[in-house]
Parts: sequence; structure tokens; C-alpha cells
Amino acid sequence: MKTIKSILLLLTVCQLVNAQSFDKYFEDRTLRIDYIFSGNQQEQHIAVDQMSTSPRWFGKRQRMAELPVKGNGQITVRSHRDGSVVYRNSFSSLFQEWLSNDESKTETKAFENVFLVPFPKDTIDITIDLRNNRHETTTTLTHTVAPSDILIRHIGERNLTPYEIVQAPADTSRCIRIAYIAEGYTEKEMSVFMNDVKVANKAMFAHEPFRSLKDRFQVVAVKAPSKESGTSEPAKGIWKNTALHSHFDTFYMDRYLTTLHLKDLHDWLAGIPYEHIIVLVNTEQYGGGGILNSYNLAMAHHKMFKPVVVHEFGHSFGGLADEYAYENEAIPMYPHDVEPWEPNITTLADFHGKWEHMLNPKTPIPTPPSEDEKKIGVYEGAGYSLKGVYRGVQDCRMRSNVNPEFCAVCREALTKLIKFYTEPDSSDQSEE
Repeated sequence: MKTIKSILLLLTVCQLVNAQSFDKYFEDRTLRIDYIFSGNQQEQHIAVDQMSTSPRWFGKRQRMAELPVKGNGQITVRSHRDGSVVYRNSFSSLFQEWLSNDESKTETKAFENVFLVPFPKDTIDITIDLRNNRHETTTTLTHTVAPSDILIRHIGERNLTPYEIVQAPADTSRCIRIAYIAEGYTEKEMSVFMNDVKVANKAMFAHEPFRSLKDRFQVVAVKAPSKESGTSEPAKGIWKNTALHSHFDTFYMDRYLTTLHLKDLHDWLAGIPYEHIIVLVNTEQYGGGGILNSYNLAMAHHKMFKPVVVHEFGHSFGGLADEYAYENEAIPMYPHDVEPWEPNITTLADFHGKWEHMLNPKTPIPTPPSEDEKKIGVYEGAGYSLKGVYRGVQDCRMRSNVNPEFCAVCREALTKLIKFYTEPDSSDQSEE
């Protein structure tokens, strides 16, 4: 009994410490910063576009200075008074992905990016840095934000986009918030959208560890209406007037379905409880994409809709890498002498801390193919490369649409992430 009381007391203290850390520096509001990332392979630039604020903060309130995954970029908020880190988050971006394409060798382009941080009580310094596939910082910007700045516009206080609560958490003060948003659905098609949300959400929470930890998620469906039904298909000369201006043929890849209009996306969501975004696109054509802490986007009416929307959420929420490989992969996304930050692949440059602890001591590294498809090992062929990049299991939701589940390695990584956001912790230390 004494042990139970001690544990309860410790949990209470941890919650109090975290609450004090948040309340010391932040209000229960959101600060949204819109940035422009621009440049080419030779040089990149970051510029502040505009800032806005909306009621309530729906992100983390504990472990404010910690990063569960490192990402391809990071946003760091520091107290202007003493320089201490008071909030951090990681991300990836379409701009950085574009930099790996040949077009960026000769062309210069600009991309919208939107980040949410808790609204400060006092002046803060915000640093955005972008990193290459060797984890080297390629460009950085630090700017100062004063909460009294009269040019921070107020949004999301009235005339919210209509939305419905799809799934309620056990504790709204400690949960992960997901917003499904309609793209390419007209006003008359919102019943179709709501049915698509139910299909996607059922598929998501049929997978472990989401199924077991379902009560830690709040899910809403946001009914953003489009003037026209469907999405744009540039290769066919089809351009639709839709809420998010999504289109196929991103980077001239026919199946790559994205939206470049992140400001429009967050305008539709202003004032609604959300942190992670799933865009459902009203199309039968195969395509989609997932970008860490940005959005997950998937076609809603293709037969592979359910596995694709779950796979892309593995990217956008979990920071999981693709585990498949191409015969002729021209883009070396993962240098073989650098350990990827994604938890489910390795180059063996620094395998310690990945899934090494899950291996049978007798398992050879690398691991030859096995008849046991669920056997955990170190199997070559992942991260788009046939050689030099390895995955933990022979097949997984992050490798193929046929496999019905996340592998044990991915499940462990997702479980750690969910617990990071939803369970109390006594530390609030910065991860270097």
C-alpha cells in the first residue's frame, strides 16, 4: 500500500512540475508562424511570412524541451530573458524533399510552411533550422516574437469551419489530437466525407498500438467545402478549384498527391482542436503522402485507401521511414556512413539504441531472409535502397500495402511516441 501511495504521489508531483513549466512561460493559446522556405541545392533561405494566434493550445504541455524524434528540421523556442529552451518540436518538409530532386540543381523555388507553438507570456526567440541527410544544419533563422506585437492577427475565434467529434479521449488534458479534413468534397458531398472518415479511423485504430491506446486520442472531422469535386491532375490538364488546392504529379511523380498550400490548410483548421492532420482527398486515383508533423494526405476512394492512410500516418505522426527499396533508386536518401534518425531503419553506422535489444543474441547481423516473416532481425533493403539500409522485419505496413499490421519494431517506436505525449514525466530536459 505504501508503494502505491508513493507512486501516486510521484505522479502528482510530476504533473505539477510539468504544469508549472508550461504555465510559467505560456498562455493557453496557440501562436502560428507562417514561414517561406526557398532556394536550391546550393543555398537555402528561411523567411517569416506572418503570425497569428488562436484560442487554446492543443499540443504537448510536458517534456516541452524534448524531442521524441529528430526530424529533418527543428523549431526551438527560447526565453528572450535568459535563453533557456522552453519548447521544441521537429518536422520534415516538402521543400527539403524537393532539394533531393534533380530540378533543385538548376531551379529555385519557394514553399509554404506552418508551425504551431504555445503562445508566450513574455518575449521569445524562435529558431528554425533545416538539416540535410547527414544531419548537418544547412540553414537557420532566429527571430524574436513579442506577445504584444499588434501585427499578430487573431483567427479561429468565430466562424469556425464546421466539424464533428469522431472519437473522444479518456482525458482531454493529456491526449493526442487528430483532425481529418475534407479536400475535394463539395457541400453536398459532406456525408460521403464523414463516411470516409469513419472508414479511415476504423482502419487506423484496428492497428496496434493505436488499438490498445485508443483512449489517448481525440479525433475530429473538419468539413472544409470545395467549389469543385475531386482533385487536380496536371498531367491530364485537369485543374480543380478545391479547398486545399491539392494535386497529383508533385515533383513530376504521377502518384505523388500533395498540397503546397499549408496556409490555406491551417486557415480551415483555425480554432479547432488539432495537432496532427489527415487530409482525405475525394478521388479514385491512387496517391498520397505523409510528412512528419505536417500532414498525412491520402486518396479516399481507391481500393488501397485503408492501408495507405495508415501507412502515411506512420510517416506524419510516427516519423517512420519507408521500408521498401527500388531496383534503380537514383536518390541516395540515406548515406551509408550516417545513422538515419527514423527509428525503424538503420545503416548500422550507429545501430545501438534502435531495435538491437529486440534481437535474439544468436541472430546474425545482417540477417538472411527467414521463413518466419515476423522474425526480428536486420534485413537489407529499406529506405529506397537495396543495399546498405536495413529494416527490422521482412514485411510491415511501412513496407507494403499487403501486410496487415505494423511490425514489432514500428509498434515499439509508435508506443514510445504515444506514451511520450500522454504519460507524465518528471524530467523536462533538452535533448541535444
